[in-house]
Amino acid sequence: MKVADMGPVENVNQSEVTEEVLRLLRCPACGSRVEGASAGLVCLGCRKFAAKIRGVIRFVDQQHYTGSFGFQWLKHDKTQLDTGAANRSEIDFTCKTGLTREDLQGKLVLDVGCGMGRYAEVVSRWGARVVGIDLSAAVEAAARNLAGYPATILQADVFSLPFAEESFDYIYSLGVLHHTPDCESAFKRLPRLAKPGGRIAIWLYSGYNKWYRLSDIYRAVTRRMPPKLLHSLCYGTIPLYGIHKVLRTIPLMGKPISGVLRHLIPMSFDQDPRWRVLDTFDWYSPWYQSKHTYEEVFRWFEDCGLEDLHVAGVPVSVRGRRPSVGTSGAAETDSIEVPSCAE
Repeated sequence: MKVADMGPVENVNQSEVTEEVLRLLRCPACGSRVEGASAGLVCLGCRKFAAKIRGVIRFVDQQHYTGSFGFQWLKHDKTQLDTGAANRSEIDFTCKTGLTREDLQGKLVLDVGCGMGRYAEVVSRWGARVVGIDLSAAVEAAARNLAGYPATILQADVFSLPFAEESFDYIYSLGVLHHTPDCESAFKRLPRLAKPGGRIAIWLYSGYNKWYRLSDIYRAVTRRMPPKLLHSLCYGTIPLYGIHKVLRTIPLMGKPISGVLRHLIPMSFDQDPRWRVLDTFDWYSPWYQSKHTYEEVFRWFEDCGLEDLHVAGVPVSVRGRRPSVGTSGAAETDSIEVPSCAE
């Protein structure tokens, strides 16, 4: 939260923060309620101020370790948004959460790490009221992309979330928590924000497939590169994709050579070149990138008292429910049917 000792301030209409969300907001520093103020929000307790900059309320004053994501999503602010001709993000959301339109319609939902608003747009379109938070400057792209939807976008830190306990019907975080300094600790900040009976869904990078070993070595260099330079290098995936296609048509040795090249230079093989560049940059640029197994993620859910655990269609995807008031019981795991998901 941007720190400023505030005297009396003038209340103004917060067009991007609904009254419903304003009632749920809390000062990350002291936990007190906040109210609308000139050009932002002010804490009623410690009087710290969250400024409204370029249309977004900022509970932090810098991006910290997420600068590459700010660059990425301001550069690719429309690439992964669904259009009338494609609904890839909608399918991907269901694959990674097992949640449907019927589950979320009319619900208050928290998107942790919303980026440019890819999944928040899907959920808002399904009829949910969405609050999206992100630590990076991507919130500016999300605010633009969600304009006109029942959505509120805030810049905030998952380790210091500005919400009252038991606020949300559903919480999801897809492909985000593994980019924090401590994925387990980041996850364990979320269950208290779910209402009794509320559900939490996360998707994390898988620790089972070891294809990325060489890329982890490369990342020691690539994550230190200026984002603009690394992004330019990722355009090399466009001709490399063509080389792989040619190699795989050559009898006998073509496919093994392609396999060796794929191992030596891990990259996205998405058919859309824009997604290929974006996904490859997304893999090589983050400062933190952890991988996880179902066993450890199940333990996190159980440590938090979550029950009715389910796995979805893309490893590692887990969904659980906060017990309703007056209920208890051991968690159980199950699998759910989801649409066919791309690797």
